[in-house]
Amino acid sequence: MTLRYEAKTVPKAKVAYLCTECGAHSVKWAGQCPDCGVWNTLTETTFSQPTAGAGVAATTMDALPDDIEYRHVTGFGEFDRVLGGGLIPGAVVLLGGDPGVGKSTLLQQVSAHLMQDVSVCYATGEESLRQIGQRSLRLGLDASAMNLLSDTSIENILSEARKYKTRVLVIDSMQTMISDGVPSAPGSVSQLRDGVGKIVQFAKQNDVAVFIIGHVTKEGAIAGPRVVEHMVDTVLYFESDPASRYSIIRSVKNRFGASGEMGVFAMTETGFLEVRNPSAIFLSRESVDEPGSVVSVAWEGSRPLLVEIQALVADGHSNYAKRLAQGVDKNRLALLLAVLQRHGALSITDEDVFVNVVGGLRINETAVDLPTLLAIVSSFRDRATPERLVCFGEIGLAGEIRPVRFGTERIVAAAKQGFTRAIVPRGNVPKQCPKGIEIVGVRRLSEALDEAF
Repeated sequence: MTLRYEAKTVPKAKVAYLCTECGAHSVKWAGQCPDCGVWNTLTETTFSQPTAGAGVAATTMDALPDDIEYRHVTGFGEFDRVLGGGLIPGAVVLLGGDPGVGKSTLLQQVSAHLMQDVSVCYATGEESLRQIGQRSLRLGLDASAMNLLSDTSIENILSEARKYKTRVLVIDSMQTMISDGVPSAPGSVSQLRDGVGKIVQFAKQNDVAVFIIGHVTKEGAIAGPRVVEHMVDTVLYFESDPASRYSIIRSVKNRFGASGEMGVFAMTETGFLEVRNPSAIFLSRESVDEPGSVVSVAWEGSRPLLVEIQALVADGHSNYAKRLAQGVDKNRLALLLAVLQRHGALSITDEDVFVNVVGGLRINETAVDLPTLLAIVSSFRDRATPERLVCFGEIGLAGEIRPVRFGTERIVAAAKQGFTRAIVPRGNVPKQCPKGIEIVGVRRLSEALDEAF
């Protein structure tokens, strides 16, 4: 009689090698990552088979709560504008900016206001609880009942937030957080991807609004893979000029509002204060009447914004004329100068040209083409434009002045600021002109130069 033994095979755990820099997977180890090319970044990772869970039951639209359009008010009208009208429960907001720009200060002020209505948990991996308390006293915030947590474990932070029934969670910052089971350093691609994924899942399943603070790279982008920005609902960037006391928060992605929206804040000893009329701070009344200065109306997000564009034309002392621009596209400036030479009968090929948008703003629309050229001509001729003049319009390669969007709204905003004359594209002349402002419609660049000078 022959005995036959059958050995039971135990399924082997799947092993792969994960790059700590780019998050790429490899079936075998190598000294260099095949995707990003960085050396000594592949680490062995064991992948376990996922277990079938209970899952989430499906529901119908009728079963949704009645307050489906409810939004939390943050206490700053400008911040609510950038968010699209307020903070939606279950939304994940990623806020990035340079070190020391005020990200933690602003979110601590927002948290102190939100906790008057809902439970707030402020989790930090960069500061101690004493440092958070010192900032709260310095800002004069009444946040004694706020839940504070100094930890770097994503799992523990989410567990504590669930324990205290938190409705708003602040994580400062994502680059310091560690997700269990990911064998890489904090701030690596794999840590960020796995950590943000767990945060998003927690926020959606528990209807908790989450603020995530992110570091930025030397190029000014939020550190980490672009997939992190795709996973969250809203991406905000903190912009600040070291020479200015004003800071700008701009939305580059928003699933619940308009992208490109802008909010202006002023930093004071007691924290941030919102600027309700940004046009007033970006207009320098003392220099508007000087040669080389022209006021335009830009469109930022969902509102008009009056900005001052300055130009300086100086004699060139080299074989190559300089073309420098701050706040407008440098390549667009070269194009406009070529149009000015061809259709404006004015050649400044041997002159150095410098263009600047006052206040450190960055204008990404073509509506500032006409005011940019008028400022250049004003500086070159050393002749100021008429007082209380505002203009906007896109310039084509054939010298035509093309209309821009929201022309009537721009004119109305200029009239409210006290401007009495506007040079605009003929296609933007409204049927009913606002009171107190004369509107001049032009079709060609030559017509605009004649009207301005």
